Amino acid sequence: MPQKTETMADTELFIDRSFAAPAALVFRLWSDAELLKRWFGPKDFTCPSYVVDFRVGGAYRGVIRSPHYPDGWFGGTFKEIVPNRKIVMSFAWEQGSGLTDRNDITITLSEADGVTHQRFHQAPFARIEERDSHLGGWTECLDKQVDFSRANPA
Repeated sequence: MPQKTETMADTELFIDRSFAAPAALVFRLWSDAELLKRWFGPKDFTCPSYVVDFRVGGAYRGVIRSPHYPDGWFGGTFKEIVPNRKIVMSFAWEQGSGLTDRNDITITLSEADGVTHQRFHQAPFARIEERDSHLGGWTECLDKQVDFSRANPA
């Protein structure tokens, strides 16, 4: 399936992915902590801890781990949830991560002919370097999400 990654303004990024899976499954990959821990993080990273209160106003917190970097703790709150269609959440790295931006992530899903299109949007970024750092990490992370969905179709 063709994958598209585009950067827009210096303050935002977009990453598109397509899944040969129903939108309900792709939605669960974001909303179910046990599933998310199995694919989340850039290449060579794991997500050993992720807790979620998946409701508007609920919080989430997790960590990505690699033998080459210190643990990266992150978290936020859910601002909007439309089952199988949209998730809007705040996102921030915790103190000590070396990254400073706090922003919002919007995940939108649309399904047609057995294929689910996922659009990932994150903004605003204070510096282009922060955006580019996230672009690389999220690209690898979302590639792992697609691979996970292929290996675990239901």
